[in-house]
Amino acid sequence: MAELATIARPYAEALFQSAKSDLNGALVWVEELAAIAADPGLQQFAGNPRTTSQQVYDLVAGIAKTALPQQAQNFLRTVIDNGRLSALPEIAAQFRALKNAQGGSSDAVVYSAFPVDGAALADVSATLEKRFGRKLNVKVELDAELIGGIRVVVGDEVLDTSVKARLEQMKVALTA
Repeated sequence: MAELATIARPYAEALFQSAKSDLNGALVWVEELAAIAADPGLQQFAGNPRTTSQQVYDLVAGIAKTALPQQAQNFLRTVIDNGRLSALPEIAAQFRALKNAQGGSSDAVVYSAFPVDGAALADVSATLEKRFGRKLNVKVELDAELIGGIRVVVGDEVLDTSVKARLEQMKVALTA
């Protein structure tokens, strides 16, 4: 959805510039707000013409698990007042990308058919950092369809060593 990315970019860049002193702290609260804003029920409530900006702000701030710093409160008010609550998840994603780019790292999602313990994850992480040539923030997600092995997504790069991918390759080779 290019339009949403275009809308979110100025907000993410402005937040990045204003939060340079505490990027990690800002990342925590912007991702929490994004998770709250992604709720369809909240989107429906915010989209109601009878709902005021203050009501939406009070609801979102009330749902937040941590007390929002002044910068977060101001940011949330700006987003809500401009009718951009639906763009908040994309704003958070772009903010994370800006933070990662500054630190020379990338997000990596490791899809696995089975849970990965800490030691194995550390080994996989080290191997992936050598393979991709940069620091990675690794997150594991379970995907039973893989049958075995792992599938790694770093940005727009995919490394698929799963059993499912190998079976698909064999299927293509046999039917060709």
